[in-house]
Amino acid sequence: MNPFSAFRRSSFSTHMTTVVTVLVAVFQTALSSAQSNSADSRPNIILVMADDQGWGQTGYYNNPVLKTPNLDAMAANGLRFDRYYAAAPVCSPTRAGVLTGRTNLRTGVLSHGYALRRQEKTIAQALKNAGYATGHFGKWHLNGLRGPGVPILAEDSHNPGVFGFDEWLSVTNFFDRDPIMSRQGEFIEFKGDSSEIIVDEALKFIGKQAKADKPFLSVIWYGTPHNPFMASDEDTKEFAHLDTASRDQHGELVAMDRSIGALRKGLRDLDIADNTLVWFTSDNGGLPKITPSTVGKLRGFKGSLYEGGLRVPSIVEWPTHITKPRVTEFPSVAMDIFPTVADITGLPDSVMQKPQDGQSIKGLFTENWSKRDKPISFSCFGDSALLDNNFKLLLTGTGKKKSYAFELYDLAADPKESKNLYESRPEIAARMATLLKARNKSIENSLAGQDYPEGRVNDGEPEPRFWMTVDAYQPYFDEWRKRPEYASRLKTKSDKK
Repeated sequence: MNPFSAFRRSSFSTHMTTVVTVLVAVFQTALSSAQSNSADSRPNIILVMADDQGWGQTGYYNNPVLKTPNLDAMAANGLRFDRYYAAAPVCSPTRAGVLTGRTNLRTGVLSHGYALRRQEKTIAQALKNAGYATGHFGKWHLNGLRGPGVPILAEDSHNPGVFGFDEWLSVTNFFDRDPIMSRQGEFIEFKGDSSEIIVDEALKFIGKQAKADKPFLSVIWYGTPHNPFMASDEDTKEFAHLDTASRDQHGELVAMDRSIGALRKGLRDLDIADNTLVWFTSDNGGLPKITPSTVGKLRGFKGSLYEGGLRVPSIVEWPTHITKPRVTEFPSVAMDIFPTVADITGLPDSVMQKPQDGQSIKGLFTENWSKRDKPISFSCFGDSALLDNNFKLLLTGTGKKKSYAFELYDLAADPKESKNLYESRPEIAARMATLLKARNKSIENSLAGQDYPEGRVNDGEPEPRFWMTVDAYQPYFDEWRKRPEYASRLKTKSDKK
């Protein structure tokens, strides 16, 4: 055997081993880089929601007294919805709709102060499992507690962490100036306007994720402009001619709008604004007894299934994808948020509990859509409604024995819902009544727990109750009696009502 031949074979083998090792290392580095770039390219998601802001309470809708320059700027740079609906005419149900993509009764959240079932699948859980950091800041109201907002207990069985939020700074319900909040169970007292506080705290969370180059979901749920109204003298000075409630409510909205400006600037300063989707809306229609009207010229207010109770302002800003700002009248709803975000981030349908009541409207960000294929249903306070593009059917009941009645409106011709067409358009009324009946039957099945793998609702879901009856809060009562938001609820040491 030629020793030189052996040497050449050995040398060649060693050389090829080295080459293969280098190529594998290069491939792994490239793959790792591609995976990192893929993760980095996923958009950040920020969901912002006002508390009781009506459809007419923005500058871009030409409110006669209120200026909202930051919301106006957001609308001018994104997609403005002129026919956007809360999931329900009160707050907790809409919050359930945002998190699950399902109408509120399916999730067990019948009205305000009901707990979200732990068997539901949420947008926070889905994004967390996909590698997103998740944070909740502000009002929660999905743990079954009623009364003015108090900091959430660490041991609360329905705290935001249970539903997928890594970090949370939250209160049970509405909150105002100088709030006490809970950071994962640690009670912290803040000074200042509540809207500005939670945006500042959310930006700390956002900044941390931006530094780590990690995509995030940040849910910012204001306590503004829910009653009681507490605003600074500076924020109310433009409304001195209004009654006290109207003056202070508008003052709260001034501060909230300013916090929107701080949020947008914060994203620009972190150099992540372009690939961050910010979705702003409100949890239900506006309040009555406020001047000027909170709902523009719509019919009804918070608590009503008429347009004034359901239609709310909404804007999506996402500079890299919504490059041509515009206004749409395509009917959209809070339940669309989860399926849209799942579509954008490439999540499988399995992350969402079925049936879904929302739909992805991702295509609407770049295209003009005119007709919605999937009707929108609403259920609250024993009444229900079905919205099928321009037509809206309501099934309402009045009196102790619930004498039910149908109402049908053509919103294109009659946005004020002043002319009931139920008798004059029998073909449309019959078609929509059939759809509503089928939808209500499906919702009844969901309410009974038939959507879950167990086929029932698991034990341990709390009934709505006031936090004043919860033993774990009682050690704080003496101190909280000094606070204006709690004083009327804690009149004596023995009060538990």
